[in-house]
Amino acid sequence: MYRPKPFCISRKSVQEAYLKVKSNKGAAGVDQMSIAEFDKQAQQRLYKLWNQMSSGSYMPPAIRLVEIDKKDGSGKKRSLGISTITDRIGQTVVARELEGVVDNLFHEDSYGYHPKKSAIQAVAKARERCWEYDWVLDVDVKGFFDNIPHDLLMKAVRKHVQEEWILLYIERWLVAPLQLEDGTLAERTKGVPQGSVVGPALANLYLHYTMDIWLANNYPDCPFERYADDAVIHCRGMVQAEKLREALGNRLQECKLEMHEDKTKIVSCKDSNRNRKFERVITFDFLGYTFMPREAQNSQRKEVFTNFLPAVSKKAMTAMNEKLNNMPILRTPGIEIEAVAKEINPVLQGWINYYGRFYPTKLNSFLRTINAKLANWAIRKYKKLRTSITKAMKWLSSLYRRKPNLFAHWTFGSTPKWIIDNGSRDALRGARPVLKESQPAMVGFTY
Repeated sequence: MYRPKPFCISRKSVQEAYLKVKSNKGAAGVDQMSIAEFDKQAQQRLYKLWNQMSSGSYMPPAIRLVEIDKKDGSGKKRSLGISTITDRIGQTVVARELEGVVDNLFHEDSYGYHPKKSAIQAVAKARERCWEYDWVLDVDVKGFFDNIPHDLLMKAVRKHVQEEWILLYIERWLVAPLQLEDGTLAERTKGVPQGSVVGPALANLYLHYTMDIWLANNYPDCPFERYADDAVIHCRGMVQAEKLREALGNRLQECKLEMHEDKTKIVSCKDSNRNRKFERVITFDFLGYTFMPREAQNSQRKEVFTNFLPAVSKKAMTAMNEKLNNMPILRTPGIEIEAVAKEINPVLQGWINYYGRFYPTKLNSFLRTINAKLANWAIRKYKKLRTSITKAMKWLSSLYRRKPNLFAHWTFGSTPKWIIDNGSRDALRGARPVLKESQPAMVGFTY
């Protein structure tokens, strides 16, 4: 006899969630099941998941904890939680429902995990406000994802979600144990694993009440940009920034979080019009960009002045360089240069699209190193080039003339003179400058 399920979850939503998880790929969880292995019996496994979730009997397995290098090139590690394929599908079903409820709730200056907002929009707004406001409070929350209190988080979730099955599974995912690298299980009483599908929406909702609403109510004249737990707040004066720092630290403690005292700093937005004698820090990093005083020109390119501008950070360039060094294609023998271009161009274009938006001259200093790597690839491939570094650069120069659109970074900005000039040892090392650091990369405020 057919018994109706206590929870109304459509099989279509499970199927759509599976297709999304499949497109994202990703590593296996504690069951060591890959996407390819899941696909062999996909429909049976999806039916089982739907049946369990609809009946309320689905119990999330442990989350595999791995340590990965931070993207800032610091050499430090961060913890990443990897759920099983089945669990990621279930989380995607819930995350879609949750996001549909809370997406329109968030503050206009909250940019993380929004379908219509992006990190580059947050950087653009921060740049604009640094011209208007003299000071910035660069906020760092210590171990944010690992320390979110479950009780207060679920209080925020229940304020907006009525469906019992969504609340049930969120609570179960929050307490699912972590499987450490040695195989032991660790209980969880707080925090949201970084890497979980449902985690971003939960974290965003918690900071919405912890920080965004609190700032809007108590410091309406201090606008901010927040992307997940990365936030900067703008202030008119140093005294206001100092008071805000203390008050925000107390607010975070009330919400069982902690401000990172060493990394949270007050920054002076110095430029030609704000050349103060007394200054504290005059630089901060935000979403892969370093904000600091930089030389610029007016629209007629006559007057040179100092402006407070963002450019790709050193940490971001270090991370990009490491990613290139770890790409096997640059060390794979017996392939053609077109195969190299096909493999690395999507990566290069993504970096150009993001880090080339503001002060692109700084990005060019990194792009020069890519040509050094290509020349080194050519030296390994062609015996005739192994006797001379200059020959490798001339070969690369000849390739550029024949196929100027072969690599994404060759079409970025103006004609890359570091390619068509004579191949020198400095050029191979990436030391030949496109523009001197003191030269402006941008004109006026058009970018």
